[in-house]
Amino acid sequence: MSNLQLALQFFFQIALILAFCQIVGRIAEHLGQPQVVAEMIAGVLLGPSLFGFFWPELFAKLFPVDSMKVLYPVSQLGLAAYMFVVGLEFRVDIVRNRWHSAVAVSAAGMIAPFVLGVALGWYFVHHTQLFPEKTSDMEAMIFIGASMCVTAFPMLARIIHFKGLAGTTMGTVALGAGAMDDAAAWCLLAVVLASFDDNVSLAIRNVGGGIGYVVLTLLVIKPLLATRWAKGIETRGRLGDNEFVICLVLMSLGAWFTDAIGLHAVFGAFIMGIAMPRGLVVKSLIERIQPLTVALLLPLFFTFSGLNTQIALLDSAYLWGMTGLVLIAAIAGKGVACWLAARATGVSNREALGIGTLMNARGLMELLIINIGLQRGIISPALFATLVIMAVVTTLMASPIFELLVGRQRIAAEPAPADSGPLAAAPD
Repeated sequence: MSNLQLALQFFFQIALILAFCQIVGRIAEHLGQPQVVAEMIAGVLLGPSLFGFFWPELFAKLFPVDSMKVLYPVSQLGLAAYMFVVGLEFRVDIVRNRWHSAVAVSAAGMIAPFVLGVALGWYFVHHTQLFPEKTSDMEAMIFIGASMCVTAFPMLARIIHFKGLAGTTMGTVALGAGAMDDAAAWCLLAVVLASFDDNVSLAIRNVGGGIGYVVLTLLVIKPLLATRWAKGIETRGRLGDNEFVICLVLMSLGAWFTDAIGLHAVFGAFIMGIAMPRGLVVKSLIERIQPLTVALLLPLFFTFSGLNTQIALLDSAYLWGMTGLVLIAAIAGKGVACWLAARATGVSNREALGIGTLMNARGLMELLIINIGLQRGIISPALFATLVIMAVVTTLMASPIFELLVGRQRIAAEPAPADSGPLAAAPD
């Protein structure tokens, strides 16, 4: 396929993806689901699980293999830009105030599902064909454990906004715990990739490089930006085009570095977003970046993930039984454990139930991890489909179960300091 043909194909794919996401979004809105959930479902429906299954020839024409070479990097750009915005809006001050609850919920939300995931991984290796032969027992167990304990942090941010929970104990504890869980899950994934490549130094590079990046960004770059550079912008009352480009360069470098060391671009973009000076700089960056990212780029990531999902591979009652087992372990290990941990740290039962429900949503981050596992050959397409179903179902459950257990009554948000931005929550 020529470059011109790729370009033509890409523009038509964008139109198709955005239009379909809006249609599914309208339906989801009536069911009380945020747009981000609709986009995840739309991606699966556009893939071989539905569209490609019933109309394979048309699917092959609309989404040829060569076009994925264009769709993939653009989808990663959208994801990195979105995580940058989440970092821009992240309220570190509130997380610090609720640190003990966030740590307890994070620990419970990691340990319980990880243990269940390890058990499932061992069973799958020894009693199913869901892992390729080259994947060792330890790699399989750690990979499933990491997949089970991850929380959909970017999606969680949007659901919290959708529910009106920005600045509340419930939203704050869930976001803080979700951020810590996802960081730990990426470290576990780094261990799996290092073992799979038979290269221990890779894990050391991933974890050590990630810690070094956080230290450099938050203790060096952040103070430098907050001095004369940010004060000059505040004095003029606007973020100039050149300064906007500098921020995009920093975001891209952060995404590039963490991707290069194996932690994925989302981590670097998110931390760089936290490093941006609060006030006018953050406000201007959000106004410029967020609309295009949420409306255009992010749906491309969900669609790309959906194009790799083939639910038809689950072609037996046994495999569907394994999918049900994964779902039960995921819900019990994450939701129940986080609820109990929140209660143990003095959070009211109503808020603790809400935290457990929100933490159980895996969505986007789950798709990221299993996409990497599929691309690297760690998991089979059938296991990929199983984990996609788990990600979709646990995310779909979040809104209706939240309304059932917590209700629609809003909880008062904690007051924000004068120099703080809003809590990490992107609009729908």
